[in-house]
Amino acid sequence: MLYQRSSALFKAAEEVIPGGVNSPVRAFKAVGGTPIFAKSAKGAYVYDEDDNRYIDYINSWGPMVLGHAYAPVVDAVIERAKLGTSYGMPTEIETKIAELAVSMVPNIDKIRFVNSGTEACMSAVRLARGYTGKEKIIKFAGCYHGHSDAFLIQAGSGAVTFGSPNSPGVTQGTAKDTLLARFNDIEHVKTLVAANAGDIACIIIEPVPGNMGCIPPKENFLEALRLVCDAHDILLIFDEVMTGFRLAKGGVQELYNVNADIVCFGKVIGGGLPVGAFAARNEIMNHLAPLGRVYQAGTLSGNPLAMAAGLTMLTAINADEDLFSRLADKTEYLHEGCAKALDKYGVVHTINRRGSMISIHFSEDEVVDFDTAAKGNNETFKRFFHGLLKEGIYIAPSAFETWFITDALSYADLDETIRAVETVAQTL
Repeated sequence: MLYQRSSALFKAAEEVIPGGVNSPVRAFKAVGGTPIFAKSAKGAYVYDEDDNRYIDYINSWGPMVLGHAYAPVVDAVIERAKLGTSYGMPTEIETKIAELAVSMVPNIDKIRFVNSGTEACMSAVRLARGYTGKEKIIKFAGCYHGHSDAFLIQAGSGAVTFGSPNSPGVTQGTAKDTLLARFNDIEHVKTLVAANAGDIACIIIEPVPGNMGCIPPKENFLEALRLVCDAHDILLIFDEVMTGFRLAKGGVQELYNVNADIVCFGKVIGGGLPVGAFAARNEIMNHLAPLGRVYQAGTLSGNPLAMAAGLTMLTAINADEDLFSRLADKTEYLHEGCAKALDKYGVVHTINRRGSMISIHFSEDEVVDFDTAAKGNNETFKRFFHGLLKEGIYIAPSAFETWFITDALSYADLDETIRAVETVAQTL
């Protein structure tokens, strides 16, 4: 494939945008080479500025459950835009999507819309601190909750030490209130809670992580986490920015029958536009301004274009009783085909999946947390990524990201992907 125009556009972007991109993973630093500049997308495909077509497994990092340029969403945005793009005032459509979301998701009474997943998680933690009167939080290594200061923390020097900043600009004062746990290790969580008794406001987790590849929770891990929180008056926050309305209508709470105290949303809830949200029961949400003293605000929160897109998307998902089984079936088909192709040429790998999320790890060990995900052979992944790119398959340019399956993918698309994996496997 030719990437001449993408290369030229990247050089131009580097002059005026840090690193040439507005989000670091797009820069291809983890895999090398020049990033592909998208020109358009439709259904299961994305087209670059050189008119190359790719079967897309990023899907804007998850929201395109029904495919790119899904006609009802596009039409809803166009019609809404004709009425004005932003008011800074309440609109009826905000209430409509709130009512629908609350009806679909277990254990929530009210929802507050924001502009991104980062903002949703940041606000959820502030609300948890305001509600409990406690300051420390527990997050899990490998779970990504956006770039808010409290989340950019790496491990400390021991099992129960405070974390330390992993980005310049994050203060030691912020880091001291964030504790880092190991995903799928409930005993480590209990150790952290015991060492900080009475000080922990919340535990925030991607219940099915997608930012170290797809890593399903071990049996009873989420249930055990719920029990720990109940025993110590800690709020449990599910970051469902990726999984909400993607793995089930009610998200992971429905899928695993485990209630969270606060749930964060993004991606799907905006139908591809910039939207986030956080939700909880009345007794928690009523602590938010203007009802309570926990402040959170945003001029563009509840933007009418985003609300129109999100309402249309959620309405379509809610009406389709077979959607999630179709997505899961396609993901299983892709899993089995890729595994067979890689096994045929002796490529060491393990594959994780849950619902419509799947990831290939070039490691012989089971991948259950960040440490085991990090053991994967990154050089193999780089060759795999660029090999698939040449075959017209676009996956995330990082070994630590899940693939997202869309309903727009046909079985012919999946077969083409499997054939591409087999072709590339011969070169690994």
